Amino acid sequence: MISPVWIIEKKRDGKELTGDEIRGFVQGLKTGDTTDYQATAFLMAVYFNGMTLQETVALTEAMLNSGERYKLSHIPGAKVDKHSTGGVGDKVSLILAPLAAACGLKVPMMSGRGLGHSGGTLDKLEAIAGFTVNLSQDRFEKILADTGVAMIGQSDKIAPIDKKLYALRDVTGTVECIPLIVASILSKKLAEGTEALVLDVKTGSGAFMKTRDQAKKLAKTLIQVARKMDLPSRALVTNMGQPLGFAVGNSLEVLESIQILRNEKQGDLGSADLKELTIQLCAHMLDVGKAVKNLTEGRALARKKLANGSAWKVFQEMVKIQGGSLEQIHDTSLLPLAPNVLQLKTKKRGYVNTMDTEVIGKILVELGGGRKKASDKVDPGVGMLFHKKMGARVQPGDTLVTLYAADRTSTDEIEQILDTLGGAIHIGELRKPIPKLILEVF
Repeated sequence: MISPVWIIEKKRDGKELTGDEIRGFVQGLKTGDTTDYQATAFLMAVYFNGMTLQETVALTEAMLNSGERYKLSHIPGAKVDKHSTGGVGDKVSLILAPLAAACGLKVPMMSGRGLGHSGGTLDKLEAIAGFTVNLSQDRFEKILADTGVAMIGQSDKIAPIDKKLYALRDVTGTVECIPLIVASILSKKLAEGTEALVLDVKTGSGAFMKTRDQAKKLAKTLIQVARKMDLPSRALVTNMGQPLGFAVGNSLEVLESIQILRNEKQGDLGSADLKELTIQLCAHMLDVGKAVKNLTEGRALARKKLANGSAWKVFQEMVKIQGGSLEQIHDTSLLPLAPNVLQLKTKKRGYVNTMDTEVIGKILVELGGGRKKASDKVDPGVGMLFHKKMGARVQPGDTLVTLYAADRTSTDEIEQILDTLGGAIHIGELRKPIPKLILEVF
């Protein structure tokens, strides 16, 4: 076995690792010969010095081959998945997965938990009482075949080294690293058995890729590595300059998703951006899966299946078959919500021009809705509802945000959170143009 210390030193010094060296390091993590603190040093070396395309492909392959790989060719239909690089209020998967299944795709969706300031699909799903994301391979395949969609977590047998590194990245400041992001995403997606993939690469204040150039680089790298791994893929660079939809927090995001699936009116709370992005991503999934002739046909089909209740029907079937409470999703007042409800009101007249969305995500973590360390439990009931988003006109006394905090949060902590939240929403005298939702497609 190649010494892990030697590999760490080589990458620390900015040198390119060979495929054998990368495979040896990953194998050491699997056998336990390489320690967690050595893995952390390796992650930091990669974070600062990057990886070539060849190194990234080798890391992806090594992580993929560290565990089992599902084969879904015996299940009829195009198997297509979607992955988001993470944002704040990004609950697209909860709507998109059943919608794509209603459109005729098979959606084998293996998701993650909250990472850094961004939320995780698994944490949102588990806000529904009884919903299980831990399924055996046989159960996963049966649900996928029968329902058209299965939303699961990463088992110990699927890309186990990714699971280990994912948890370490979250607590060691190495989340925002393109080679590590690419290897993590694609090793899981290839292992789950998807035959095509649509990638939602976020950019902006709430994304890991803060600039459009960074996001484009990530999107291109994902497509390049996917191509090397024979996985048909498409990447969209989308705006995460503000929370997606109106809800941030696990139960609240489930509630918002259900409202969209049911085509319910939402009062002063708006989900137009969330709904539009979901439709567009569904169209791309249908197109890359060759289930429609073009994107126009895909968008029309997605809108039809959302409007006629087909997606809501699939969502209910999925929740039931994965052990979730139908009572809760039929009566969303039964979803867990934190008891302390407070409102942040604006003090001046003007327009909401920008939001520091990463700060908003970090506030959710402070409330208990995310993790500071890998072993933390997530409180599904805490969160925020945004009554005003970018471009909205506000008057003194208007409610900007409704905050849900747990009993354990002290009055002083709540006051500090509200003050920080107010500082993250910038109101100006003149209305600024709202950035496009979808910036580029690769």
